[in-house]
Amino acid sequence: MAKPAHPLLVVFDMAGTTVHDNSDVARCLTQALRTAGYYCDDALANTRMGMAKPVAIAELAALSLERGVGRAVTPSLVSEIHRNFLHAINEHYRTHPSVRAAEGAAEIFAALRHRGIKVALDTGFSRPTVDIILARLGWSVPATLDAVVTSDEVPHGRPAADLFLEAMRRCGVTDSRQCAHVGDTPSDIGEGRAAAAGWNIAIAGPSHTREQLSPLRPTHLVGALTDVPAALGLNLHT
Repeated sequence: MAKPAHPLLVVFDMAGTTVHDNSDVARCLTQALRTAGYYCDDALANTRMGMAKPVAIAELAALSLERGVGRAVTPSLVSEIHRNFLHAINEHYRTHPSVRAAEGAAEIFAALRHRGIKVALDTGFSRPTVDIILARLGWSVPATLDAVVTSDEVPHGRPAADLFLEAMRRCGVTDSRQCAHVGDTPSDIGEGRAAAAGWNIAIAGPSHTREQLSPLRPTHLVGALTDVPAALGLNLHT
């Protein structure tokens, strides 16, 4: 089947794409790793944004060990660090006044669905964190979204295709060429490529610059979430 003029499904990342992020996730990862005795800073943590958080923690801890800082990385230690990360990030999303949707997110969701295009979210977060975010923003399935897929609901997180393919399954779409993925990190682009998405849209911004994302060859590279409809060939004002 040929790629249609417009997608049947658009799968959006959460933090940094549809949910405002001021390096909050990187900060909480850095804090959890440092508490466990590893070297990390926000810039290094940012290189693992979008990934399932236990995997990101294990990789960042291994990088710290290469610097001679930290102890042997074990599954139990990764779980302990992940619990500390979850405590910090969940508290942030539950209570911090900066938590809000990215500009235009709700309006874009509604406009796409009005045109018969399904809308899903996928994320490197686990379900408990996502439920906190959704409750805070007032988003839900099926009122606002058609599906939300979290990293603990699939065998492999980004940059594997599992999240995207599960979103397709839940939305009843079978051809990835008829679908779009939108994200702001290298792992988002990797997911879209692994899934052979017809549109693999990257948003340059606070997380990663155009210079960092362009070599990964997304199908479209835009400057803001509000630029995504045009990349999809849609004018949401008509």
